[in-house]
Amino acid sequence: MNIGIIGAGAIAHFLLNEINKKQLNTLQIQSVFVRDREKYRMLEEEYGVRLYTELTEFLNTEIDIVVEVAEIEAVKSLIPAVLRKKDVILISIGALADRETLTNIVQIAEQSGNQIYLPSGAIGGVDLLQNANALGTVTHVSLTTRKPASTLINEPIQEEKVVFQGKATDAIMQFPKNMNVSIVLALAGIGFDKTQVCLVADPHIDQNVHEIKMIGDFGEAMLTVKNNPLSENPKTSYLAAISILGTLQRINGHLLIGR
Repeated sequence: MNIGIIGAGAIAHFLLNEINKKQLNTLQIQSVFVRDREKYRMLEEEYGVRLYTELTEFLNTEIDIVVEVAEIEAVKSLIPAVLRKKDVILISIGALADRETLTNIVQIAEQSGNQIYLPSGAIGGVDLLQNANALGTVTHVSLTTRKPASTLINEPIQEEKVVFQGKATDAIMQFPKNMNVSIVLALAGIGFDKTQVCLVADPHIDQNVHEIKMIGDFGEAMLTVKNNPLSENPKTSYLAAISILGTLQRINGHLLIGR
């Protein structure tokens, strides 16, 4: 599978190392779309890719799928055009909290016949939630996220502090950079207004901890995920990065489990 990447940050470097440098199976990153070609020119020699600053030229290369690892604005400004020509994997899922953006790209996907893939990112249990809600019988989904206090609030604290409690809709509006996980859960399950979120600043931890609970006719499930940071960027979850790699491997595979 030939892959194109939008963005050249920490996750892009992780993918280039794991796929191109280590020659991972039948995956190959061929093209990278960037804003500043001179800034990232060293990627061409180091990883054997071609850099592009013109979107149409990038999309006309022999790539089968585009992986977005840039930012929310890139999803809004670039992905509609990309999706008309290619399948897309999105990591900046925060863009989909905007109902207009979500509706627009879903409509384009339906019209073009191309697919939008959303990696589960920093959590697990998304396939369980989708299956449990196949008949629309999940009645409760909640997420409690604990993060190092310094990443959420400015003042020093001695004990954990709840900085938000309420609907995913409001959590996303107040903490757009911290709520990708709640967006994935809301889209996979019972929606933004019914998914409950609690965000906790904890001075005693150095990992992001996500506790997910779901209840429905299927029974009850609880899951806790503690995320280590990506070495290239401590602000990024390692699991979020490898979830993209896992998504690519499943798309390219022939034995599909949990899809």
